[in-house]
Amino acid sequence: MKSGSPCRSRLPGSDEKAIDWSLTTWEGAEREQLRRWAQLSLEEIVRAQEEMQSLAERLGRPAQAALLSARITPDD
Repeated sequence: MKSGSPCRSRLPGSDEKAIDWSLTTWEGAEREQLRRWAQLSLEEIVRAQEEMQSLAERLGRPAQAALLSARITPDD
């Protein structure tokens, strides 16, 4: 076994110095997300928002149906 921490496994070819640890905080992740959005064109932003809206609607349907069925019980 190689010396070092036995609990830490490394992927072949990975370089620990290449990891930007500032992105692992909430603030760092938010900064990176804003940076990436700023690079998009207006058309790409609108398309992404439309896709997110569509996904939210699809994911919301089963939850709404489950809530309604939980409220309406024939044995009450």
